[in-house]
Amino acid sequence: MWDASNWTRSRFEALGWALAALTVAALAVPWFLWRDSTVVAGLPLWVWWHVGWMGLASVAFYAFTRYGWGVGVESADPAATETPEVSRDD
Repeated sequence: MWDASNWTRSRFEALGWALAALTVAALAVPWFLWRDSTVVAGLPLWVWWHVGWMGLASVAFYAFTRYGWGVGVESADPAATETPEVSRDD
């Protein structure tokens, strides 16, 4: 039986993960710091941005692998998700 509430939740989850991926990709390059010469603890600010952003990106990817893996790739046919029996002749 088709469940509309589950489909809506899956659609919103897929949209959320897509937005998270776009955000991680868009802000990976600190374009707004290109002409900034600020130095913090002996390193340019853009280096610190990169270190922090890569840490945040790794946390986002970890969360995706734990909670979002497979979202948006489910089959519309519930029978297609059943694993067939595999028999092994010894």
